[in-house]
Amino acid sequence: MKNLLYSLLAAATLCSCSQNPSSNETMVSNPKDTLQVYLCIGQSNMVGAARPESQDSVVPERFINLSAVDDVDRKRGEWRVAVPPLCRHSTGLCPVDYFGRTMLEHLPENVSVGVIHVAVDGTAIRIYDKDQCKGYCDSIQPDWMVNEINFYDRNPYARLIEMAKLAQQKGTIRGILLHQGCTDAYSDGWCRTVKKIYGDILSDLNLQAENVPLLVGETAGIDQQGVCQHANPTIDRIHDFIPTAWTISSRGCTVSDDHVHFAAEGYRLLGKRYGIRMLQLQGYDVADSTDCRLQTEVAASADSTRATDVDFSNPLERN
Repeated sequence: MKNLLYSLLAAATLCSCSQNPSSNETMVSNPKDTLQVYLCIGQSNMVGAARPESQDSVVPERFINLSAVDDVDRKRGEWRVAVPPLCRHSTGLCPVDYFGRTMLEHLPENVSVGVIHVAVDGTAIRIYDKDQCKGYCDSIQPDWMVNEINFYDRNPYARLIEMAKLAQQKGTIRGILLHQGCTDAYSDGWCRTVKKIYGDILSDLNLQAENVPLLVGETAGIDQQGVCQHANPTIDRIHDFIPTAWTISSRGCTVSDDHVHFAAEGYRLLGKRYGIRMLQLQGYDVADSTDCRLQTEVAASADSTRATDVDFSNPLERN
């Protein structure tokens, strides 16, 4: 699959450059700008919990995934066409699948989208805090969760940075996608931890916040009787803590029977909203029917109702 990336970049360098970002007929000439890279982290809804359907197997060749793990169908550090599942062989459809497709509907034809996907079912946000990761991983008890973190040598943050630096050799990191919160997004402390993680990623990869926005997706909401809907007031306030962070609404995104994980159609809609918001932030004139928002008037509080005794792990791996 290494040849796939080389062929995409070689084709890109043959194209001319234009300044108007509103049309996918625009071309860019800087080779690194022809591969937009996005870092994707989170827990089970980022892992992906819906079985891919036949329509999901049709993937543009310009949508590629830098594998962060060794698994039966992929090798760590190698690019592959982003056929789901993206996280690991035994996972499912996730928002990133349709984020990438949506981006490519509007980006110049010589631009590819590459994603790096590091996610763990059921995790708290501190697994991505490089200063708390080791202690948190050492405290994990369930065998299924231990098996997942072992894919990342028990340090998902370090693996994310390792893969991101590899991707920077050929492309440019343009954003970070986060979907996490069912476990612990019930107070401002979660927002402060996300802010630290975001800052650490920017620092460790020599990135500037204004060039690398953070998109944070809501959990299944009240309209879907979401088990973790009470995390959303906290998630919706992330822009108060990080000026370059934006909430992605889950309103109308259908869920599975457990009302924790999204159904396939819900993932498709949520992923499209991630993509449209990122395109808007890059200056593309995309219709604002995404239901994205900066924040809400509902304040998060430390004593907000929190979902407890819920199995947040991926049902594809449990069954």
